[in-house]
Amino acid sequence: MKRFLEITGFLLTVFGICGVLRELTDGWFRLMGVTRFLTDNVWFLADHALFANIVIAALGFALMVMSDRVRS
Repeated sequence: MKRFLEITGFLLTVFGICGVLRELTDGWFRLMGVTRFLTDNVWFLADHALFANIVIAALGFALMVMSDRVRS
């Protein structure tokens, strides 16, 4: 369980940071645009893509911190 939380948290953090970079560069940074599918297809996130990517990155970081508290 600990390894799963670490991997999931790391991926969410990377995807969130890449999404923030993509939003700040107006789509120029297209690497790992996985969060684009979430922010473009969910109606209430379409206008708040930058905020949604920040939340995704923070959620990933929180998962990584939480994985340290889980016993193996």
